[in-house]
Amino acid sequence: MVPHHIAIVMDGNGRWAKRRFLPRLAGHRQGVESLRRCVRACLDRGVKVLTVFAFSSENWSRPAEEVSGLMELLALALAREVPLLKQDGVRLYCVGERAGLSARVREGLAQAEASTVTLAEPPRLVLNVCFNYGGRWDITQAAAALAARGEAITEQSLSGALALAHVPDPDLLIRTGGEMRLSNFLLWQAAYSELFFSDKLWPDFDEAALEQAIAAYAARERRFGKTSEQVRAVAS
Repeated sequence: MVPHHIAIVMDGNGRWAKRRFLPRLAGHRQGVESLRRCVRACLDRGVKVLTVFAFSSENWSRPAEEVSGLMELLALALAREVPLLKQDGVRLYCVGERAGLSARVREGLAQAEASTVTLAEPPRLVLNVCFNYGGRWDITQAAAALAARGEAITEQSLSGALALAHVPDPDLLIRTGGEMRLSNFLLWQAAYSELFFSDKLWPDFDEAALEQAIAAYAARERRFGKTSEQVRAVAS
């Protein structure tokens, strides 16, 4: 059973570079290559939505040189990758708070999204790149938007106002790098996601590692609060 929606915390770029006595930005560059490989693997396996955590709202506290390099890498990666994504039928969404980003980066994100909107056919894969994103920010901005419109804040209305309202909640959430926490990623949407933690650093996360995560997901019973007997009765 292949998950419809996979979300990934792409962790370990800096440690990958440090182990090779390289600057941290070299790890982030290699991480872009790993993301390209992961997108291709998801396309091959029939995954419909891939959401990745590229830059959190807390990452601004990192060294200024690394943050600046990440911004430059984002601009270059978008220019290089978007034509390939469009060619493969991938619809790109850049998800997160844009107010604190430079005009150049904001323009790049907008152009990247707009260029994949023109796909003639339904997308083979929806790729959500979460940049300057945080789960608490997402919930807060959704609640603020509802309050500004005078709408009641309910579970349904809040879900519809979140930054990822255009896709269903993730079935499988993967974190690489050996850490076992969500780090403020998809706090609302991951309520019933299956979690998989990989010791592989993100640049080393390959097709075999993704296959291992999908196999672990397929072996689990998703109950959503029900008993095993209830789930089996519905399935039969």
